[in-house]
Amino acid sequence: MVEKGSDSIVIIPTYNEKENVENIIRAVFGLPKTFDILIIDDNSPDGTADIVKKLQNEFPGNLFLVERKGKQGLGTAYIAGFKWSVENKYDYIFEMDADFSHNPKDLLKLWIACAEQGADVAVGSRYISGVNVVNWPMGRVIMSYFASKYVRFITGLKIADTTAGFVCYHRPVLETIEIDKIRFKGYAFQIEMKFTAYKCGFKITEVPIIFINRVLGESKMNSSIFGEAIFGVIKLKIGSWFKKYPRKKAD
Repeated sequence: MVEKGSDSIVIIPTYNEKENVENIIRAVFGLPKTFDILIIDDNSPDGTADIVKKLQNEFPGNLFLVERKGKQGLGTAYIAGFKWSVENKYDYIFEMDADFSHNPKDLLKLWIACAEQGADVAVGSRYISGVNVVNWPMGRVIMSYFASKYVRFITGLKIADTTAGFVCYHRPVLETIEIDKIRFKGYAFQIEMKFTAYKCGFKITEVPIIFINRVLGESKMNSSIFGEAIFGVIKLKIGSWFKKYPRKKAD
């Protein structure tokens, strides 16, 4: 086990994020509560991992790096990060983008929702209080908003932002839901994680955030990612009829 500096860790997957990675790390470490950071880098050719390694000298015990051999997808990056974080006994485990589309200050809201208000999963939600998205093309806003509506309809999830990628998990969730059995690797991964937590009986709450589209670097989003989410949800729902989910242990 590593010597950790906090009960909480923020997992940030990276691929070609040299413009953002140092700034996002410093922003998280500048918060009034200490959060450790785990960067999962998929062999970025732009040198993202080298920047992180230099910063590890400045933040020993708080900044960790896992380097993977190639671009393997968002879902597998988070699963690798979840396993690492559970093995190292972090209590609160966060997903966050590297590109400042998620405001690091909102980590505190998600932590409070789990650590002080009793949620098992806290979702940073773009849609719980209207549509809080900045600098997205209107077509993408509409697609994302109605994709979440569709997912709610098919799955029965009582969550406004089912595809959100800014999430805090209390460790027992990740220890229970058999993360090795999560099938989807792209953005449908986010839906499957929430749906599985819901089926296992965990309490999911939404915390309103403002999502700001990246300013620096290149977006990884494309229409095939949404396609996976749309068709994957039907498979997810049908599969749930034949699957026995592990249940949350009584408190």
